[in-house]
Amino acid sequence: MFSLELECKQEDRDLLIAELWERGSSGIQESDSGDRLRAFFDDDADPIALAMHFDGFKLHWRQEDAVDWVEIANAKLAPMLAGARFFLVPQWRSDPTPPGRLRIEVNSGLAFGTGAHESTQLCLESLERLVKPGVSVLDVGSGSGILSQAAKLLGAGRVIACDVDPTAVEVARANGVACFVGSAPAVKARIADVVVANISPEAVRELAHELLRCLATGGSAIASGFENHEAADVTRGIAAAGGHVRQSYSKGTWNALVFSA
Repeated sequence: MFSLELECKQEDRDLLIAELWERGSSGIQESDSGDRLRAFFDDDADPIALAMHFDGFKLHWRQEDAVDWVEIANAKLAPMLAGARFFLVPQWRSDPTPPGRLRIEVNSGLAFGTGAHESTQLCLESLERLVKPGVSVLDVGSGSGILSQAAKLLGAGRVIACDVDPTAVEVARANGVACFVGSAPAVKARIADVVVANISPEAVRELAHELLRCLATGGSAIASGFENHEAADVTRGIAAAGGHVRQSYSKGTWNALVFSA
């Protein structure tokens, strides 16, 4: 196994991470400062091809011992409280659920969504405020399906989940979520009282019209996956699509917006 460290600007980080995964990285570490990424590759990867592909970045190579990324990820997962009502616990732990809490067993596998990230917590808190018994919920970019599970536990009558990543769909289904490969444009109009999309600022702006199209009359949409300094651009994108941002919430450096038609 070898690793490739790349120096990058903050605004290039997310796209670079996506490219590294696409090029076959088996794991990615981000520096505390956020200006460097170290991507790990198995020995059968082609270092020359990688160097040519990422020649626009300052590169550093290093030979590494084999790393079990699943074991490392599992070791970092611990039970946690989220929002006012949820208790998130790894599937392999038997910790008792605190009184009054709704238990969600998490096992992200290769998909985003353990509940530890601030954007996920912001979405869970917003779902607590918006999901009433019997409503319909659409989870766009569902990842491991944690938000879909939360909506169901809160009493949603129907939950529709979708993701463009087949691996994420597989993980979500394994976690008990009915999920399909696709995104908001594949969903019927006016189908959901609550739409939640914990994705990225670019994706929220691109899909804002579709998220609003999927909302039933009087419904509410939740968008997160972006930082506080990106919220203004996302708000403008929502407004351009005909939406109105009603609330903005922050946790750490991360933001969530609640909007409607």
